[in-house]
Amino acid sequence: MREYSSWWRSGWRPRGVDAGLVVLTLCAPLLMQSSADVSARAWWLLAGCEVVVAVVLPLRRRLPVAVFLVITSALVTGVVWGAAVGVRLSLLVYLSLAVALHSVGSYCTSRPRTWLAVLGGGAVVAVGSWINHMTAFSAEYQGSSDVFAVLAPMPLAWATGFAARIHRANLAATERRVEDVLGEQRLREQQAAQQERVRIAREMHDVVAHSLTLLVVRAETLRARGGELPEWARTETDGLALAGRQAGGELRDLLRVLRGPDDAAPLRPMPGLGDLPDLLDRSRAAGARVDARIEAEADALPRPVQLTVYRIVQESLTNARRHAPGAPVRVTVAEEAGRLRCEVVNPRPAEPAPAGWGTGLGLVSMRERVDTLGGELRAGPTGEGGFQVVATLPLSPMTRDAAGV
Repeated sequence: MREYSSWWRSGWRPRGVDAGLVVLTLCAPLLMQSSADVSARAWWLLAGCEVVVAVVLPLRRRLPVAVFLVITSALVTGVVWGAAVGVRLSLLVYLSLAVALHSVGSYCTSRPRTWLAVLGGGAVVAVGSWINHMTAFSAEYQGSSDVFAVLAPMPLAWATGFAARIHRANLAATERRVEDVLGEQRLREQQAAQQERVRIAREMHDVVAHSLTLLVVRAETLRARGGELPEWARTETDGLALAGRQAGGELRDLLRVLRGPDDAAPLRPMPGLGDLPDLLDRSRAAGARVDARIEAEADALPRPVQLTVYRIVQESLTNARRHAPGAPVRVTVAEEAGRLRCEVVNPRPAEPAPAGWGTGLGLVSMRERVDTLGGELRAGPTGEGGFQVVATLPLSPMTRDAAGV
């Protein structure tokens, strides 16, 4: 659709406008000539002027000054010649001059060329008026006040063209600013998504490192009771403990790569579903009204799922405080048909939010986390003017088993 719009603007639309102007400027004088002069000379003279207009007027966008000077010269020549032989042309023949002046104001961006058009056109009119007084068929064909009465409104045509050019320039500048803002927003979203992926990788590393530690501890426990095991079991247990320690070392090396210089904090347990009550209490202490319903066993859920739910609730409560201060927040975490559903919803804010808060990047972070686990995230306004975040995360048997490692 965008390609079609661009093709229409750059191709057929300008050509259609030019064709319509040519038809208008040609037909109007032909229709009104019978009320001015019906002689054969008048018709032939009008036809000559019309031919010149039809040839040069379609070039008004590329050569506005040249088109204006050519049309002005053609009209002055036709009118002066007609006056010399006693032929009068329709006043609507000057319509093409108004179109040419409009084109000068609309498409001529060079000030020297604009002055060239003004001085050149004025000189042609002045010379034509002098010749007209010298060669007119009779006194009634000598143009004087009637000529200036026709030419007086012509600067208005140039002014409307100039206003159209300024409008186009402002519109183009606005479109560029909008594109810049959208581009900057897309860049921020990409950077936020990338940062969130790195953060997820770090946290997943911590979760996996915790599970590997448990694995190594259990393997070492089996080694301590090696006398009760057959020889092949002791060998496999030693290999299991060695593989766990190697994997843990590789994960620590990976963590040093993922963590930046400002994020080199010691490892600590990642927050999970059991930490939600403390998070809710801190929000209530900050003045938020939070109603929570948690219907899921933390010990039975995979650590990555718990971590994702914690981050979603944390980000949603932060957004609610920013965008809906004073509004109550309802948090629901429940297990439904092998999936964990996390919902955070708030009604219309009781008081207006401070201007300029939020960039929308928190939703990007939440979506990255949910997509990592193959879940689904829906976030948006409700019908009553509030906001709702709903995340649904799958709970496969494999991830349940991993939770109890």
